[in-house]
Amino acid sequence: MRALPFIVACVFISTCSQRPPILEQIKELGELRVVTRNSPTAYYQGSHGPTGPEYDLVRLFAERLGVELAIYTTKTLQEILPEVDSGKAHLAAASLTATDERSKWLTFGPAYQEVTQQLVYRLGTPKPQHLEDLLDRHIEVIAGSADAETLREIRHEYPELAWVENPHTESAELLERLAKGEIELTIVDSTEFAIARNYHPELRVAMDLSEAESLAWAFVNDNDKSLRNEVSAFFAGLERSGELQALAHRYYGHRGKFDYVGTRSFMRHVQSRLPRYRGWFEQAAAVNRQDWRLIAAIGYQESHWMPSAVSPTGVRGIMMLTQTTARQMGIDNRIDPRKSIFGGAQYFSHVKARIPEAVAEPDRTWFALAAYNVGLGHVEDARYLTEMHGRDPDKWIDVREHLPLLGQSKWYKQLKRGYARGWEPVLYVDNIRSYYDILQWVTTAEEEEAESPLPSDRT
Repeated sequence: MRALPFIVACVFISTCSQRPPILEQIKELGELRVVTRNSPTAYYQGSHGPTGPEYDLVRLFAERLGVELAIYTTKTLQEILPEVDSGKAHLAAASLTATDERSKWLTFGPAYQEVTQQLVYRLGTPKPQHLEDLLDRHIEVIAGSADAETLREIRHEYPELAWVENPHTESAELLERLAKGEIELTIVDSTEFAIARNYHPELRVAMDLSEAESLAWAFVNDNDKSLRNEVSAFFAGLERSGELQALAHRYYGHRGKFDYVGTRSFMRHVQSRLPRYRGWFEQAAAVNRQDWRLIAAIGYQESHWMPSAVSPTGVRGIMMLTQTTARQMGIDNRIDPRKSIFGGAQYFSHVKARIPEAVAEPDRTWFALAAYNVGLGHVEDARYLTEMHGRDPDKWIDVREHLPLLGQSKWYKQLKRGYARGWEPVLYVDNIRSYYDILQWVTTAEEEEAESPLPSDRT
């Protein structure tokens, strides 16, 4: 009851001050509270700690404010927006679509990416050609999602349309269930499908169900615009600097080209070939302080994990070492799978250590992969061309664009190392990144399955 006299007093005493703007409160608190979702398009634990497009953005924003980032997830998508509305979170950064329905009770910041809602089906099942084809099909979506809102709009035209809204799932889980044939159709954002199709090559987009929609951060709907204005300035700066584009490319750029047959083969080889060599990949990576899944991805790109592989140029073995490289790494038998894997891991670490210190992760890894393929000297030439064109030689997204110029006489005649097939390292890095992503997904699923308790026997 002690609070009541104070509240009453504040009504009559003019010295009681109003609460400061939310931005000042955050700085005084020294903490930015952000609610998100556990999703590859938002936030997840990667091999080197927290990662994800939304995590990268809010981390940069917290650094801009000079405060600590306190990020947390909810069990379901439906729980995210109430966290903001109640004031528990300062904002929601969860790959959220700024829909009209959500805008009735929350405010959204500037759009930073556009997505479309895509109807997804599995090969071998009837492909919906028209909206009426959705009738009498088992459609399942996330409860409280923009996808569910879209279905409600469609039902105005097709009253018989029915679907299931699951409050205990995420898009990745729905796509996995679709791939297994447990459901017939689902709806996900285009970014989510761009990631998942590498894991589930049997999935296909039947049609887009929306025009391009904006992703944005969500805030409580009140008259205090201090935080929202700061967020708007933050995104404007990212747009000007090119960092926003670079971040999108970091997570989605290497997924532009999809090879259905190649991905299916890779998934089969993960089951049939990788187990023979996984222990050596793990050991070699540990010795060289690398992620074994990245070394394995290099090995697959080089030879499809075939120890007897030989290229027309004479490189051979799982890691496709040249005689010179093998000699430098102390490898006397390139066909020996263990020696090849250890030699390749050692050589990759050697190359990565020579990448200029100004190049930060994850770009440093992509530069090292390109150098593993085409040679560090040609990568340096590409960095020179990148800087010549007014772009950032320390950013993979910029150097990637200029590597193909190494094959054009107009440019390679000006360079120290001359001609190179510069488009090859671009494809090389893209492929390895895709294989690496899949291996991360597979091993994460294995770990989660191993940690989950076995169901108890019931009588």
